[in-house]
Amino acid sequence: MDIVFIRLLFVIVVGVVCFLIRPFNLPSNLAAVVGLLIGAGIIVFEWRLRAMSLKRLIGAAIGSVLGIFGAYLFALVIRNSISPSPTQSFLQIMVMMVMAYVGLAVGATKGDLLNLAALGGIFGGEKTGKKSYKILDTSVIIDGRIADIAETGFLDGLIVIPQFVLRELQLVADSADSLKRNRGRRGLDILQRLQKTASVQIQIVEDDFPTVREVDLKLIELAKLYEGKILTNDFNLNKVAQLQGVAVLNINELANSLKPIVLPGEVMRVFILKEGKEYNQGVAYLDDGTMVVIDNARKMIGKTIDISVTSVLQTTAGKMIFGKWDERGPVRHDTKAVAPPSIAVPPASATSAPPSDPAKKPTPAVVDRAAD
Repeated sequence: MDIVFIRLLFVIVVGVVCFLIRPFNLPSNLAAVVGLLIGAGIIVFEWRLRAMSLKRLIGAAIGSVLGIFGAYLFALVIRNSISPSPTQSFLQIMVMMVMAYVGLAVGATKGDLLNLAALGGIFGGEKTGKKSYKILDTSVIIDGRIADIAETGFLDGLIVIPQFVLRELQLVADSADSLKRNRGRRGLDILQRLQKTASVQIQIVEDDFPTVREVDLKLIELAKLYEGKILTNDFNLNKVAQLQGVAVLNINELANSLKPIVLPGEVMRVFILKEGKEYNQGVAYLDDGTMVVIDNARKMIGKTIDISVTSVLQTTAGKMIFGKWDERGPVRHDTKAVAPPSIAVPPASATSAPPSDPAKKPTPAVVDRAAD
């Protein structure tokens, strides 16, 4: 409220001064209106300056000073070439205004190229205001997990979506193959979901590199141009970008790092789902999709058992856990996972037995049938 009051007071003071002075011999009332308009224009100009970065302000100041100096040199040429007349004065004023405006505009535009952090002191903090660009790849858009990460607030900075990535995504969505078409449409839905997320800012850029044909190489060149990071699930793009000095954020690596840590010797309970590739092996899966290979567990398919972890193998594609089942350990029969739909409780047992018997009697039959 204080700044608003100061601005309003400034506009009123400018209006009163113009009312008293009457510039250009204007009537008092008209001069007051002109003063109020001038004060309002100055307030708007000040409001726009507050939104500019320090780099642009310094660049605009340097550019305007150079423009005025160039206008002075032009004015000397005009004074020596044209005899004193209204035309000479008009040309001198116009050259000064044009040169000052051009210097101001060009200096403000090129001010972002200034490296104020190298000067240190009060300019050292300007480096922290640099934007962080995250450039999306087609694979990470189709994957869809990027939208969940953005909604949690862990993704900061500016999300950049290149136009050539959108074209590739549209080609996938228009494909004759139903699988590719569904993946492309899913990617477009993910982009709409990202645009509706309030915590992220989306920017679609038109930058293209006609001399580069592959989309992956265009992403690398765009990341170099914006000094940003590439968000991808592509293993090959990850390696090529790192070789060229471009930072990469891999969603698969993030998912692997968030999986629970399992150490050798720990005991865990798993459900044996299928047979393994090696002799007498069983395969189970954790809730996050991690594969667990268990020795001596082939005959326990369809059952929940306690195993002892022997080793953990971490790869770029994910994590694999190896364990061993001790036959002397407890066994839980998971009848829901293996019970065939054709097994039903006979009506006679429901009438002659207590209410709890029908739920218990089919259990041995289900386990024996699964074991067979």
